[in-house]
Formats: sequence, structure tokens, C-alpha cells
Amino acid sequence: MRRALVTGATGFVGRNLVEQLVAADWDVTALVRDRRSAAAILPDRVRTVAGSVTDPDSVLAAIPSEVDAVFHIAGDTNLWSARNGAQTLVNVDGSRNVVAAALAKRARKLVATSSTAAFGFHQGRITEDTPSNAMATNINYFRTKWLGEEEVRKGVNEGLDATIINPGHIIGPYDSHNWSRMIAMVEQGKLPGVPPGAGSFCHVRAVAAAHIAAVDRGRAGHNYLLGGTDATFLEMVTIIGRLTGKKTPKRPVPAFALKALGRINEWMSFVTKREPDITPESAALVTKRVFCDCSKAERELGFQRVGLEEMLIDCYAWMKWVQMI
Repeated sequence: MRRALVTGATGFVGRNLVEQLVAADWDVTALVRDRRSAAAILPDRVRTVAGSVTDPDSVLAAIPSEVDAVFHIAGDTNLWSARNGAQTLVNVDGSRNVVAAALAKRARKLVATSSTAAFGFHQGRITEDTPSNAMATNINYFRTKWLGEEEVRKGVNEGLDATIINPGHIIGPYDSHNWSRMIAMVEQGKLPGVPPGAGSFCHVRAVAAAHIAAVDRGRAGHNYLLGGTDATFLEMVTIIGRLTGKKTPKRPVPAFALKALGRINEWMSFVTKREPDITPESAALVTKRVFCDCSKAERELGFQRVGLEEMLIDCYAWMKWVQMI
């Protein structure tokens, strides 16, 4: 039986990954902040260890001996500048801690979850050879995902067999904070408008499967972009409208309006101390068109493209099942 440690096991991607690992008869240990709440949502066979990627001692203690794979899924996707410090601790320091522990425990493989955000914004389609300009943006999430990757590459230089996975927009079951919010807003008639941007979308189950495939097939020090379905956010909202039976906008909101709203919300948050629905960072993200080429992941990891409607159907069905909507 193969052994794995998973960080971020209770999150969106983590839960899907853990389920697939258990189904494939892996012995899974999960590093979690709260063992009781984790036990309520993870499969019974999963061993939980309390700790955090920001605590190097707890990461080291959690990794089983003779571990076959460390899946570093934990990450902070915050897009509000007030939380940049905490995000840096998780995405950069946390990655450094996981890499150090994997080296110390002689892990056979590290599979690290990054994002297309680590490449920054580009006019053309992103490939694994596209130079990153993430450090030139004012979005801390972009910068910290790139810096987290740099920590992984440092580990590779020290002899660690590590592969980096870069998904685009992920949709599917167990999403309670990402694109599921847009589905909920359409369902409840509270969608203020549709962003004018576009991107590459991937199903969370295909993302989890690519992580597992990377254990044996991912090349050390290599990135693998995951996308497969390109769509505008207007096209996505139109599909959501069909699924929910709700009317949706026929045209997107102008980019300048969203960006202005983000600035106003940021100023208001200085007083309210509450995270706005739209921040300058999130406005910048959803007004861009960011597409990636996933052909390398298809060739080397067997990554599967999934249609956008199928992704949304699966996410919507899960949301109804857990009574999110």
C-alpha cells in the first residue's frame, strides 16, 4: 500500500484528491488544523494529524516514514490586500516548510499545487515555457504562488523529486468559496453583473487525477498547466442560468466599472474591516482574458478535458445536496 501526506485535505481540491487516493487504496495522512471538523468530512480511512503548513515542526511530524508522495495542496487564495501577510505565510513560508520536511523525510515525490496565477497576466495563451511576470503585478496571490513555486524548485536543486501542477479556473463538487458563489448569486437573483473576462476551466476531479498521475509520470522540476475548456464569464453565467432556470444578463459589465467598484469597496473596507465582494485584485482578475495550453498535461499525465456545462452541473448538484442553495 502506497503512503501519502496531503496538506489542504479539507479544501476544494484536497477533498477530491483524498477521495481518489482512498479509492485507489492509498494509505492517506492529512495535515489539518482541526481534527474534529476534518473527521466529519474526510473518509474514515484517512488518518488526521493536527498542524499547519506554517508550523515546520508539525509538517515534519505529520509526514509518515517511507512516504511515497507528499501532496502539497494547502494554499491561501485571498484577493484582499488586508490579508496579504497571512497569505504570504501560507503560500511562501508554508511551501518552504513542506519542501524542507519532504527532503528531511526522504519523500519519494512531492506534488505541489500552484495556479496559472503564478505566470501572471499575458496577452497570448500561457504555456509552461511562458516567462512569469507575476512579481510585476500588484496581486499578492499571484506573487506568492510564484514565490511558492520557487521554494519547490529550490528543493529540486537539493535532490527532491517534485512536480508543480498549475490549474486554471477549477469547478466541481466541494467548492464552497470559488465559482460556487456565482452559482448561488444567480440562483438567488443577486448577481450584480457579469465580469467581462474569460479563462480556461477544468473539472476538479480531473485536477485531482492529474495530481495522482504526477507521482509516477510528472517530471522533476516541471510545471503542468491544467485547463481544457476556454470560455468567457458571460458564457459561464448563461449556462448557470439554464441550470437554475433564472434570467441572467445578456452582456458583461464594463471593465472600468468593476475596477472602480473595487477601489470604492477597498476604501470602505478600511472603515468596516470587512472583506468586500469585489476588491481591486479580484476586479483585475475577472476583467482579464487568461487562457492556458494543457497539451503537455494531456500527453504526460493523461489529463482529461471536461466540458464547462458538465463541470457546472456537478458543482450545482453538490450545492443542492448540501443545501447551499
